[in-house]
Amino acid sequence: MRSELYRGMFLSVINDTSNKVTDYSELKKLSNDLKHLFQNQNQKENYFDFEIICEQNKTSFKTHKSILSSRSEYFKSLFNSKMKEYQENKLVLQDVSSSILSSILNYLYSGKIEFNLENAIQILIFSSKYLIDELIEISSKFIKNNLQIETIVDILKLSESMNLNHLLDYSYKFICENFKEFIKTSHFLELEENHLNSILSNDNISINEFELFQSIIKWGKHKLNINQEKEIDKEKLQIQISNIIPKIRFIDFSKKELKDILKEDLIPNQISQKLIQFQKLQNQKNETQRNQFIEKEDTLIFKSRFRFKSEIIQEREHKKKIREWINDDYFFSKMKKGYSAKRDGFDCKKWHDICDDKGKTLVIIKTKDDFIFGGFTPVGWSRGNSRFIRDPEAFIFSLRNDKNDRNPEKFPIKKEREAYALWYNFEEAPIFGTQNANDIYLNTDLTRGWTDFGANYKLPEGINYPTRLSQRYLAGTRNEWKVDEIETFFI
Repeated sequence: MRSELYRGMFLSVINDTSNKVTDYSELKKLSNDLKHLFQNQNQKENYFDFEIICEQNKTSFKTHKSILSSRSEYFKSLFNSKMKEYQENKLVLQDVSSSILSSILNYLYSGKIEFNLENAIQILIFSSKYLIDELIEISSKFIKNNLQIETIVDILKLSESMNLNHLLDYSYKFICENFKEFIKTSHFLELEENHLNSILSNDNISINEFELFQSIIKWGKHKLNINQEKEIDKEKLQIQISNIIPKIRFIDFSKKELKDILKEDLIPNQISQKLIQFQKLQNQKNETQRNQFIEKEDTLIFKSRFRFKSEIIQEREHKKKIREWINDDYFFSKMKKGYSAKRDGFDCKKWHDICDDKGKTLVIIKTKDDFIFGGFTPVGWSRGNSRFIRDPEAFIFSLRNDKNDRNPEKFPIKKEREAYALWYNFEEAPIFGTQNANDIYLNTDLTRGWTDFGANYKLPEGINYPTRLSQRYLAGTRNEWKVDEIETFFI
């Protein structure tokens, strides 16, 4: 990718308002004239008075002290200091190629430079060292606009070493936003420990925490030069990853995953003991004691990275199950509770005002009898005429409650009913299913509903449609069940 940037660096508006420059063609001409002044290296009448030599291939560039000192604080200080270079009218540079130096000098004269992915980093390095502020700004901007996973670690390290905080922050942001893809590459293994700690302290990265733990193990082995054939020294590996482990959110592990990683004996003892305590509370299924333990510990390992702040769903395992069903870490890292009936009002028009045209949408319903169910649509309800909405990935779900001893269950749309996954009408509440055969329907004031479960979405194994069992499955009754709360999540 190439990008030619033009900067009118030589526009100096004269204080006399009658002489203001308004014709930008004159600026272009000035830029071109100064460019030719530099490029005509053999013209004696150009009055060159300072030479810059590229040591790599002995290339020499004739320049003007007045131009260099006006464009760079480094050269201004050099010429004011009366150092040897000033006395000899010559500067030898060891750390730049002739092509990069030529581009930079052209820029100092003309305000024009052409970037590509190969030269932008070198230009930034030179500009930072020789204090060319404007070139630092535009080269950094080009790099930010063209960041790639293949080069991001180099950019991160460069920004850090040169104290380019704006580019450093942007590099971290890029990695966090693309972390799920980035962590699968070999470039992840090149991160330093301080980089990993900064990234994993971020609550908004999208990643499966168990997969993250496995990647940290790979990172540790890479740093220790352990290949597949070598026998692993667990003590050394534990030390290598000991400062990273406290940033992993073990609270988001499944019971099985937590059990498996504790067997590996790679977690520092202090954290391991806390996880064993947490594991015991998980097995006792005492949500209150578990929450008290988490609140008391107040560490990152017990701070979930995905913010599923539902007042309806209190059990952490249920939240994990919904996340597993939706299988979109980005959605869970960015989603918010856009609508709450108790907060925003029991009114379907209000719901549509807030929730229409949001794309991926999660709806959770709790009845007065404590049944909890809902649905998810990747397509969402988009404003328009009354109509069916096709969504082959939509599903509804039921969560365990006092009147249903089954585990949480997901019910996908039937293949032959994909065109009828949702119904949209601004005068009606969000509907899963068709207009007259609603798997989930709410009345216009969102206080009551009914279900014709199985009309469009798959039923649990062993239950047929239409039967009394299918119709009562979600809410305990088919008709006129009363709503306690409705929550709707989207990005």
